[in-house]
Amino acid sequence: MGECSSGPFHWREGIMIHRSERAIPILMLLPSVLAIAIFVYGFISWTGYVSFTDWNTLVRTSHFIGFDNYKFLFQDFRFQSDLRNTLAFTVLFIGLTMLCGLFLARMVDSKIKGEALFRNIFIFPMALSFIVTGVVWQWVLNPTTGINLALKSMGVSNPPKWFTSTLIIPKLHLGLIDFGLPVAIIAVALAAVWQMSGFAMAMYLAGLRSISEDLRESARIDGATEKQVFRKIVLPQLKPISMSLIIILAHISLKIFDLIYAMTGPGAMFVTDVPGVYMFETTFRGNHYAQGSGIAMIMLLLVSLLIVPYLISSFRKERE
Repeated sequence: MGECSSGPFHWREGIMIHRSERAIPILMLLPSVLAIAIFVYGFISWTGYVSFTDWNTLVRTSHFIGFDNYKFLFQDFRFQSDLRNTLAFTVLFIGLTMLCGLFLARMVDSKIKGEALFRNIFIFPMALSFIVTGVVWQWVLNPTTGINLALKSMGVSNPPKWFTSTLIIPKLHLGLIDFGLPVAIIAVALAAVWQMSGFAMAMYLAGLRSISEDLRESARIDGATEKQVFRKIVLPQLKPISMSLIIILAHISLKIFDLIYAMTGPGAMFVTDVPGVYMFETTFRGNHYAQGSGIAMIMLLLVSLLIVPYLISSFRKERE
């Protein structure tokens, strides 16, 4: 049967629907849509507008100055250091978290005794905030406490400086900074990996448990070794989970703030500084609102460059 309308009623497939009932879902969603439009996209637009003004004092000004704030940032030693540190932290954080998560998932999936206990232990750090993790690991990796006390008791006369080190490897001069891997950022990455590896384990464990055992047995019957089964059968099946993990972890790393702020702050020579910390100090301590807005917009752009292509790809796959 077709559709027809008569007065306040709408006929569809022999069912009479009042027009007001059709409006109920729209009215239910309207508050959320308005809230998102105002408090997300409205504030993003306002932040973008402020980044093009000279509002860098407590007194609000709105003179349009174009890209001057962005030019200042990209010519600033601290912001160049932030971009270097973010790149190093992101690579270390994503790579080590995924490797640790996959290792733990394989171990738990091997039907070890006390599997439930190990699962809970490994995923427990996820229950903590990055602030708590930062405070704990600040003590653990402090040059005068934690691990270094144990190392000194074992006769190590010059233990690592951990997050207080200013060493950069391989120290290639680029722009105003020495480009390379800041040793101090490794300590921060270890703290982040400790917290998030349990999440990666849970994701990979779900993927491993969803792979048919018959598929693995068929490969073994054909003469494949366990390494070949893992490389040729298991890993390709885990690719969607790996992609999801990369997106989630990269999103966390690009906007990281609380862990760095609690554990190290900007660090000597800004070796552990990141855009989130710089934005907070510039905006709320220095009252340079336009420059802080510029940092926020650059952070948004970095996240968008990662998230938008993934969303487009996912949308196309769903349509296919």
